[in-house]
Amino acid sequence: MGTVHGSGSVEGGAPLVEVRGVSKRFGGTQALDDVSVSLAPGEVHAFVGENGAGKSTLGKVVAGLYSADSGRLLVGGREVQRWDPLRAQQAGVAMIAQELSLVPELTVAENVFLGVEEHRLGILRGTLAARFARLEDEVGFGLPPRARVRELRLADQQKVEIMRSLARDARVIVMDEPTSSLTTHETQRLHRLIQHLKAQDRTIVYVSHFLDAVFEVSDTISIMRDGRLVRSAPAMQETKRSVVEGMLGRRLDATFPPRPATVSAEVAPILQVSDLASERGARGASLAVRPGEIVGLLGLVGSGRTEIARAIFGADRVTGGDVCFDGERITGKRPRDAISRGMVFVPEDRHHQGLVLDRSVKENVSLAFLDRFSRHGIIATRDERHAVTDMVQSLQMRPPAIDLPVAGFSGGNQQKALLSKWLIGQPRLVILDEPTRGVDIGAKFTIYEAITALARRGVAVLLISSEHEEVLNLSHRAYLVIDGRTRGEVDPSSTPADEVLFQLFSVADTTLKEQPA
Repeated sequence: MGTVHGSGSVEGGAPLVEVRGVSKRFGGTQALDDVSVSLAPGEVHAFVGENGAGKSTLGKVVAGLYSADSGRLLVGGREVQRWDPLRAQQAGVAMIAQELSLVPELTVAENVFLGVEEHRLGILRGTLAARFARLEDEVGFGLPPRARVRELRLADQQKVEIMRSLARDARVIVMDEPTSSLTTHETQRLHRLIQHLKAQDRTIVYVSHFLDAVFEVSDTISIMRDGRLVRSAPAMQETKRSVVEGMLGRRLDATFPPRPATVSAEVAPILQVSDLASERGARGASLAVRPGEIVGLLGLVGSGRTEIARAIFGADRVTGGDVCFDGERITGKRPRDAISRGMVFVPEDRHHQGLVLDRSVKENVSLAFLDRFSRHGIIATRDERHAVTDMVQSLQMRPPAIDLPVAGFSGGNQQKALLSKWLIGQPRLVILDEPTRGVDIGAKFTIYEAITALARRGVAVLLISSEHEEVLNLSHRAYLVIDGRTRGEVDPSSTPADEVLFQLFSVADTTLKEQPA
């Protein structure tokens, strides 16, 4: 497929940065293949694509974090022969990466002005507080200048990175997934700041898979697929559907796969939970899941859905109620006992609870079930490789290079590795906590297909997602969860998402009124 070159201009402005015919390879992976884009003053230019499509790599080439293997880079109309983060910074190009580069032990203000401190004759001047106050007046983040960065939550650390780029008077700012750790309110504030920067003729490169955010702020959208540029076009000429179809390379006929056949109520549940309570926040949950059935937990953030799942799996200590699996009471058992019975739990935090990032895909996927690939304590590597390869290929992991460290893969492919880790054990019950968080639309559909395929094979699925549309379109039944309790059941096939929200807020409000003052 040929590369389409977009002009990227806004009202005729000359480009600040251009990449022409740029290619970049990492080992056997072609991350960028003959890509050309241009970035104009006062433009918000979005790079979109599936995980692994090359959008972050392109942003890092612009910002000097990666050097291109071939192609040309022009800044201010002049070609540059050498390009790295220092030269980019000197030229007014900065990047806010997903992997933040702050100094944890320094304060917010010290991090913001690190490397651009004011000094005279080698002696630092005491203007840090005043400079920070002026910058804070511009952005309105409300960050405490004397707080140490290690004390901040991730969303606030991301704000420090944004202030760092502004402190260096960057004219081009590459933002890689800038809203991934922000609340809705914080995202709106960031978008207002982006519009403010745009009015100053600064250029924002907005790398994201959140299409609603892309359409809210972008002037130009460049669609990436498999390391190539599909097209660059004005945002007003695109729709969410056209962008997704460009990302996938095919027509988008359905957002969700067909729901598996309904399981008869006469089928005995494989999981039966009664009035479950735990030390971490489950306060009275009752639910049932049958073989071949997908059951959802619908709740607001902080409602206790994860705590219920962890208590069922044995990850948190149970303080009341019962969990029965396949007719046997397993209350108080440990996770390894649940796994041995055929119950697995895919956690929401893949980095800290799911994967060993510096180990290979093969090691991660086979980790929980090494006994299946070992004979007298020795791993049968051929069997292990065959099983892992089949698993990651079934989930369309790209590239299917099982010997590479999992840290080097995109977020969507890391999530596929995490799913592979548990599905390779051929479980009877799968608990999925936010299985599509942080992945693009293509990876989401692959995961949806894997979930429905499990149900069709007779596997029971307990599904947790903050995207209520996912639960309603995949589940046979769903329970409302408020304050660690199940508060009734809904029929997903006939209940719209706005009705779910109404019920959740109504029940939550009633619960609060019932509590003693």
